[in-house]
Amino acid sequence: MVSRLRAWLSHENVSKDLLLLLLIGGLYSLGIFLSSTFVNIYLWKQSNSYTDIALYNLSIYVLQPLTFIFAGKCAKHIDRVIVLRTGVIVLSLFFLTVLIVGENAAKFNIMLGALLGVGYGFYWLAYNVLTFEITEPDTRDFFNGFLGVLQSLGGMTGPLLAGFIISRLNNFTGYTVIFAVSFGLFIVAVLVSFGLSRRKAKGNFSFRRIISERKNNLNWKRILNAHVSQGFREGTFLFAVSIWIFLMTRNELSLGFFNLVYSGFSFLFYFLVTRLVKPRRRKKAIFIAGLSLYLSVLILLVSKSMALLLLYGAIAGIFFPLLYVPYISLTYDVIGKSWNAGEMRIEYIVVRELFLNLGRVLSIIVFLLAIVFITPETGIPYILLLVGGGHFLIYFFIKDIDTNVVPSSHN
Repeated sequence: MVSRLRAWLSHENVSKDLLLLLLIGGLYSLGIFLSSTFVNIYLWKQSNSYTDIALYNLSIYVLQPLTFIFAGKCAKHIDRVIVLRTGVIVLSLFFLTVLIVGENAAKFNIMLGALLGVGYGFYWLAYNVLTFEITEPDTRDFFNGFLGVLQSLGGMTGPLLAGFIISRLNNFTGYTVIFAVSFGLFIVAVLVSFGLSRRKAKGNFSFRRIISERKNNLNWKRILNAHVSQGFREGTFLFAVSIWIFLMTRNELSLGFFNLVYSGFSFLFYFLVTRLVKPRRRKKAIFIAGLSLYLSVLILLVSKSMALLLLYGAIAGIFFPLLYVPYISLTYDVIGKSWNAGEMRIEYIVVRELFLNLGRVLSIIVFLLAIVFITPETGIPYILLLVGGGHFLIYFFIKDIDTNVVPSSHN
């Protein structure tokens, strides 16, 4: 089977492990996109509480970086494949737990968020490290490109299929069906992971040393500040937009169509940006994209029809790739030029995740404090305007980064 797939892809030098890692990534994407958008709606329909939704997401963003630290330490002492498998198993347990608690899920919102955060932490730490180790310079573009295709397909089909199923079945039956399917997909991913070759671990875990490297490396300090800013928008937007669209349309299928439009444009523009945005144009692209994404929040706030919501989805689908492609490349350039990057790559990934989730946690704390003093229906537009500037502020943190300079470091 692997040899046939390799021949079909016309990449004879593509390894079995690379193809299996792609398959795991595809199963993960479909499973997550199928259900994650609707977990927030599922909890909302049970509790009608913005606080419950915010606490669910807050527990994700608190446990995810803490798990990243623990998983990073594990990855330096045990097989990376075991760390990946642990993440997939915990994610499957999340969906199994949602199925078990059913219509009482809102009562266990913090526990469910913590479980999902732990799963994300183990999975993404191991997946990032394995991607670095399994791919080679001549296969890395192929891997990232094909994984992007799988993620985009999952983003286009998953929410739409889930929205269709939920809208056609009574009460919470549709949610039960999609959570069960996601659980099954993660079980398959666990089984596939047994085909990966063992990856021996070595070295000491020194993530505190990489945090303190900010004192010696201004580029590293700037990119970490940018990640806090990135997280400040994402923390609230990752759940508030879905709730906002559902409250306006009262239809899960509409949310599926929104994600179809967003993912469709993302699929096209990830392809274009990768080829058009050269290193010398990265900062300009980040500025334009960040400003456009901030201005697009105004469309979301005045939307009174599905057409305007879809317009917002299309604009987001265009400018998120224009932001993230050069921004992620710049981040890895900074890491690659930083002190002892080869040996400490796990620690750099962990610290980056820590600062990203710090921004997400701050965002949700702002949201929770705001709805104490202002009714959510009145306050949410102002909250979105406040945190929505996070991606625009990224530019002002990265504008002075110079990746041609190798910073000095002191042990």
